[in-house]
Amino acid sequence: MKWKNKLADQPVWSGEISNRERKEKVAQKVSRFVKDGDVIGIGSGSTSFLALEKIAERVAEEKLEILAIPTSKEAEMNCSYYGLTTTSLLNHQPDWGFDGADEVDGEHRLIKGRGGALFAEKLVMASAASTYILVDGSKHVERLGEKFAVPLEVDPRAVHLVETSLQTFECDHIQLRMAAAKDGPVLTEAGNMLMDVRFAHIHDTLEKELSAIPGVIETGLFIGYSVEILTV
Repeated sequence: MKWKNKLADQPVWSGEISNRERKEKVAQKVSRFVKDGDVIGIGSGSTSFLALEKIAERVAEEKLEILAIPTSKEAEMNCSYYGLTTTSLLNHQPDWGFDGADEVDGEHRLIKGRGGALFAEKLVMASAASTYILVDGSKHVERLGEKFAVPLEVDPRAVHLVETSLQTFECDHIQLRMAAAKDGPVLTEAGNMLMDVRFAHIHDTLEKELSAIPGVIETGLFIGYSVEILTV
C-alpha cells in the first residue's frame, strides 16, 4: 500500500530551476540513453532532477525495467515518487550514471560536493562504466578552483587533525561549512562534516594526497573518471 500523505505525493525539490527550458533539453537527451534492464546511478541537482523526471516518463510509457542507485536522500525520495525501483552498490553495479558538478575544467576534471553527497557520488561514479555530467555554461572554468572551494568530507573526530595537516598544503582558506537551516555544521549524507578549502593550484595528484590524510573520508575533487560533459 502506498503512502497517501502530502509529502509522499510530491517530488522533493525546493525553489525555482534556473534556465529550465535549456536544462529540460539536456534532461530529455539523457533520458534517451536508457535501455531496458539498465542499472543507473542517479545524481542530485536541478538538471539531474529533471533528467530523473524524463527517465521516469520513458520507463512508464515504454514499460521499461530499470534499477536506480540514488546518491542522496533527495534522489532516493524522488525515485520513490516517480515509481522507480532502487537498489544499492551492494547488489548491483551501475551500467552508467548521471550527475551535476560545481566546476568543470578543460580536462574534464570536476569539483563536486556542494550538496553534501560527494562520498556516495564518487562511489557510484567509480563503479559505473561512464557518467554523464550535466552542467550549464557557468560551471565551465579555465582553472579548477576558480570559483569554488574544494569540499572535504571529514570524520567529526578528525576536524582538528585534518585542519592541522592541511597547513602543509598550499591553501589559503579552510572553513568548516555551517548549516543555514539548523544550528551547527552541515552534516553530509554519511553523517560527516564538510570543510571547504581553497588551493593555490589543483594538480592531478592532489585528490590522492588529500585522501591520505587520516580522517578525510572523501574529497570533492573528481579527477580521472570516465565522464562525458553535457552542457545546457
